[in-house]
Amino acid sequence: MNSKRQVIISSLFVLASQFTIGQNITIPIETRDNATCFQVDKDNRLWNVYFGKKLAKKSEYEYISSQSHFSDANAGKYNSAYTPAGTWNLSEPALQVTHHDGNPSTDLKYIGHKTFNGKNFSLNVIQLADSVYKINVELHYKTWPDVNVIEQWAEITNNEAGDITLNKYASANLFFSGTDFFVTGFQGEYLKEMQPSEEKLKQGIKTIESKLGTRAMLLGTPNFILSFDKPANENSGLTVLGHLAWSGNFKMEFEIESNKNLRLIAGINPYASNYQLAKGKTFVTPSLIYTISENGTGQASRQLQSWARNNRILNGNGERQTLLNNWEATYFDFNETKLAGLVKNTADLGLDMFLLDDGWFGNKYPRNNDDAGLGDWQENKKKLPNGLGYLVKEAQNNKIKFGIWIEPEMVNPQSNLYNEHLDWVIRQPQRPEKLYRNQLVLDLSNPAVQDYVYSIVDTLFRKNPALSFIKWDCNAVIYNAWSAHLQASKQPQSQLYVDYVKGLYTVLQRIRAKYPSVDMMLCSGGGGRADYEFLKYFTEFWPSDNTEPVERIFLQWNYSYFFPSIATDCHVTNWGKQPLKFKIDVASMGKLGFDIVPDHLSATDLAFCKEAIKNYKSFKDIVWHGTQYRLASPYENPYASLMYVNENRTNAVMFTYLHSNRFFDGTVSNRPIKINGLKVNMLYTVKELNVYPGTKSSIDENQKFTGDFLMNVGLNPDLSLSRTSVVLLLTAVD
Repeated sequence: MNSKRQVIISSLFVLASQFTIGQNITIPIETRDNATCFQVDKDNRLWNVYFGKKLAKKSEYEYISSQSHFSDANAGKYNSAYTPAGTWNLSEPALQVTHHDGNPSTDLKYIGHKTFNGKNFSLNVIQLADSVYKINVELHYKTWPDVNVIEQWAEITNNEAGDITLNKYASANLFFSGTDFFVTGFQGEYLKEMQPSEEKLKQGIKTIESKLGTRAMLLGTPNFILSFDKPANENSGLTVLGHLAWSGNFKMEFEIESNKNLRLIAGINPYASNYQLAKGKTFVTPSLIYTISENGTGQASRQLQSWARNNRILNGNGERQTLLNNWEATYFDFNETKLAGLVKNTADLGLDMFLLDDGWFGNKYPRNNDDAGLGDWQENKKKLPNGLGYLVKEAQNNKIKFGIWIEPEMVNPQSNLYNEHLDWVIRQPQRPEKLYRNQLVLDLSNPAVQDYVYSIVDTLFRKNPALSFIKWDCNAVIYNAWSAHLQASKQPQSQLYVDYVKGLYTVLQRIRAKYPSVDMMLCSGGGGRADYEFLKYFTEFWPSDNTEPVERIFLQWNYSYFFPSIATDCHVTNWGKQPLKFKIDVASMGKLGFDIVPDHLSATDLAFCKEAIKNYKSFKDIVWHGTQYRLASPYENPYASLMYVNENRTNAVMFTYLHSNRFFDGTVSNRPIKINGLKVNMLYTVKELNVYPGTKSSIDENQKFTGDFLMNVGLNPDLSLSRTSVVLLLTAVD
């Protein structure tokens, strides 16, 4: 976040005198289709006066505020652009500060604003300041007009005579005028992550938050769908998809105020996180990223996915590696010979990489289960007598890549690291230790711990330069939050939750500076742990430990609102009673991987698996880089259907899955499914892929359809109890 600020300062301004200054100023923040508008009143206070369609005549924004007359004298002004606390305002604040002299009041007034235009984005910066205390707040609105995406954050600078305390420091304070609002949050638990829950907002505050410290997405996620006037719909209605790009505790507050308008305040969770800001220092909040659509969640998610691939996810327009992972194949029970056999299996299947998972390290405290070894990152001599280098070379000999699992933020009490550096562990020294999966969290607010975590990755690469993939796990939450480092350096313990995340980002920045192109997966024992700050450093994430394929249909469907498929890891495992074909078809709607023992497959399954991998590699670019359309929701049908269309709309891949266990008489899909995203006048053939050996497709691949027919009438994939998953390739012909 500091690098982001440096770029902005160097590009935009240093002195406030460079801003536009004055009263009765109107500041529209526009995308291609939409606008948010701010106005400065006679007292130099900044108000959010409009959210809606972009106006054709820009000068008319200044008349918007005169058309509404709301009374909110009992609470202050609800539509403040960044609501301060402690003075005449009584509404839920975005900013709450204790000044250097102990005074808790802040009143922000407009100082100026400036706009910077980049290659494919614009950045509007509005400067506010307190007229009594020397505290400045810059509101940043970075817009990508073509995809209707806004990234918004605040920068708070302390120019007072001493330290101040930030008690609440939100990223964004939005205001929506309307009648009815519906919000969808995505809550859950382990193995049941990302479960949607929609409700109509009523007067009061609806809160979505996390206090877990590390695995922020386990019980709730920093994602939301906001729909106006009616529940969220795939293809119609004003919709906002939002996401807080922060990898720790978050809080999003949706308040219907007394005039029935909506206030949204989102940012770092202030719970136990009062932050001391030294004189002359600036605190940069994480970003709230949101996209706006007049045509429902479908258009909104396509906009957000496109933005992410092109502007945020590491190598978002590049390649990914298909892989075989040994975790569900062996768990902790493996040796060099068994792994070498899996390396050969990887090559034989036609995959790109073998990934060695948990259990490869620890000697005094060998990692034979999850209660020992974390923190001692040396190869286990009994399991790997010739070290990782032997396996890396085996992979090279088989013309594939090699990847490795690590969990560098964690430590087991049964480890050399715990015994030697107890002061590096987050723990209350006067309380009993509370373990999560037999482990504790290392204190990444400590620069020495940051150096250690960086050295884990750096040592692996220095010893094994051919290493091509890191699976970075995180299985524990933060209990008994207390830092020996903060205590020794006389910093408040309330900074731990924030400084932990900032320390983690520092480590990742160092890794990426030295190893910019290595693929890295975010993993966290389920729970996702995916956000758009992390995905600056990682190429992909693990949605859940739940790999049961029917459950994955729903999980992957819900993640697709916010993340493109190139970032979503989808593995074929032994979970579920469905046939291998069904599992591979489901996993093919993301980045394909396997957690199986190929030698245990029947000859027919093995042959099918190899053919399906070839098919996947033939269409993976469409899935990874194409435009996604959700065609039939699994929440509304006994089946789910979605498709990906390439940029030229000449090729598309359609996935359809039967997920219901109920008995059906004959064909399940008794009506066609309307397709989307094709060219109206272009002719397309339809070919079924992944046809299991010994069966025959019911799809006539010689038939030609116009895009007009396929989008208005549709296509029936002919699902039945004997055809529970169907993958179709659409190809344009002359």
